[in-house]
Amino acid sequence: MRLAVLASVVALTGTAVLASTVSAQVAEAPSRIFTGRDLFDLQTASDPQVRPDGGAIAYVRTRYDVMTDRGQRSIWLADPQTGAQSPLVVEDASAFNPRWSPDGARLAYVSTAGGQPQLYVRWVAQGRSAKVATLEQAPNDIAWSPDGRTLAFTMLTLDEPKPLGAPVKKPEGAKWAEPLKVIDRITYRADGEGYLKPGYRHVFVVSADGGAPRQITFGKYDDFGPIDFSGDGRSVLFATNRADDWERDPQESEIYAVSIADGTLTRLTNRVGPDANPVVSPDGSKIAYVGYDDTRRRGYENVRLHVMDRDGRNPRVLTGGLDRSVGRAQWAPDGRSLYVDYDDQGQTKVARVTLDGRVETLVTGLGGGSLDRPYTGGQFSVGKGGLIAFTQSTPDHPADLAVARSGKVTRLTRLNDDLLSAKTLARVEHLPVKSSYDGKPIDAWIATPPNFDPSKTYPLILEIHGGPFAAYGPSFGTDIQLYAAAGYVVVYANPRGSTSYGEAFANEIDRNYPSHDYDDLMSVVDAAVGKGFVDPQRLYVTGGSGGGALTAWIVGKTNRFKAAATQKPVINWTSQVLTVDGYTFMARYWFGKMPWEDPQAYWARSPLSLVGNVTTPTLVVVGEEDYRTPPSESEQYFQALQLRGVPTALVRVPGASHGGLAARPSQSAAKAQAILGWFERYR
Repeated sequence: MRLAVLASVVALTGTAVLASTVSAQVAEAPSRIFTGRDLFDLQTASDPQVRPDGGAIAYVRTRYDVMTDRGQRSIWLADPQTGAQSPLVVEDASAFNPRWSPDGARLAYVSTAGGQPQLYVRWVAQGRSAKVATLEQAPNDIAWSPDGRTLAFTMLTLDEPKPLGAPVKKPEGAKWAEPLKVIDRITYRADGEGYLKPGYRHVFVVSADGGAPRQITFGKYDDFGPIDFSGDGRSVLFATNRADDWERDPQESEIYAVSIADGTLTRLTNRVGPDANPVVSPDGSKIAYVGYDDTRRRGYENVRLHVMDRDGRNPRVLTGGLDRSVGRAQWAPDGRSLYVDYDDQGQTKVARVTLDGRVETLVTGLGGGSLDRPYTGGQFSVGKGGLIAFTQSTPDHPADLAVARSGKVTRLTRLNDDLLSAKTLARVEHLPVKSSYDGKPIDAWIATPPNFDPSKTYPLILEIHGGPFAAYGPSFGTDIQLYAAAGYVVVYANPRGSTSYGEAFANEIDRNYPSHDYDDLMSVVDAAVGKGFVDPQRLYVTGGSGGGALTAWIVGKTNRFKAAATQKPVINWTSQVLTVDGYTFMARYWFGKMPWEDPQAYWARSPLSLVGNVTTPTLVVVGEEDYRTPPSESEQYFQALQLRGVPTALVRVPGASHGGLAARPSQSAAKAQAILGWFERYR
């Protein structure tokens, strides 16, 4: 059914758009098609944590409340042998970040039961929890000491800026405007958080039995995790940049150890580039960490696994022969190897890495990076006996909990079977492509509508991932399913610049984005049309963030698409790098020069430079609290299209950040329906 006609500017809410798609007739049978309403009934598994003895797995289960339109997290236990499930911390508030004590008898976690996130410990056998301390700010990066007596965490310490000028004295009882807000920090806002509270993040310790938290790092620096205790429990390891100009160097960090007794700092790494995520070996003799040598000359570098002695000596790279980025490492219980996750050709995998650098892939099929679109991602944890617990996703289901042992994979949860077993979902298949530009192989996936008939022809949607240094893969995505349920074939791909194909492939767009990724995407569309069931006269294109930029670039280069929807795009690189939350990074690493130093280079890569060519009806979508690609980018494009007389509409998603454009089910569903309604108008 066609959506109601969109106004020139639409303020998107969950009810207004969805209401236009609901039939006035009472349904006489359950729908076999995946719908926007089904987003409220989805559940996902995340953050698996294997108990040290391998006998149980704690994990976070997220469900969505149809009355509050928000996700709610709880902590569950799973038996890795039988798959039996039991709730551990399930309450009206959210509970998350479970971390086992070394003896496995207690579980630290964070709960919002009192409104403000607080640190709790649960005595599992007794079934009782206690708040460890009343904290002024939310705790992060929880770690247990080896003896189980102490917890360490990071937390923001507030530091109000000095006022400018003497304030005017306020008469008693007067109702004045709010006082001026003075910002002097280089990093003052972040997507998903908005304008940051003034202060610095530091390391704290507190008794695991409860007590007064004690700050052990200080200064006008940010100390961040993940963190870990030294083998003797006397120090906490963390990452930071303590240079005088640290805020202007966002990629730089070193690993430090801080003495719990007296706060003495010891620097353990020393090189140009980020070193982070320290993890101490079971015997305390070594420290694993991840990072890379920063050449400061290109946009992408592989993150590599390193190991050094506990005093920082003898650092060495273990994954130098693996042309992929790795995630945070976890030590094997015997300390002879480490486990890491990495993305390879659009799939997230887990590998064992020995101390002499041998890499053996053990598990594939991790998922859970997002729910709306099929990004790579997922999490894992290891235990005794080679047990690996991980989040698993396929095109047919969002992230569930699974385990692998001795090469055998067992799925422990089926959180969405009640919902999805009653639905006919899109079928997703791999679509190999060769780029028309240089013959490079390009991975793509094609989703066909429910009840697909290959003898018929269907309209096609090209869905483009963001990043641009990111990747799609064969995972569940609600947008893909909703588009397919509306009768579209959907194709998505990893053009050059995507991660999981090595440094050279990612850096094909270094200082040159967008460029031949456009040719790759057109080749993907050609390959889909070549299947014979896609109508070449009914092609549509959409994408978010970097995919939004490419969408706007595409309609400036070709008129082969009947309509387009650019979501949270970059339109003008000069305004983008001067309004983005990460402005200290983007100009330096993606351009090498500031906008005023080489304005032509910025303009040549801006989709706005091609707006004079656009004839394709183009919808523009953005979150009202997007600080990554701010609304001003979308508004520039909308107004430019209006000035040219190109059919357009601007959809603003209230309260939504860049990363949270699909965080609330009503808005995620409404956004997809608005895009489908726009395409339907030009179908």
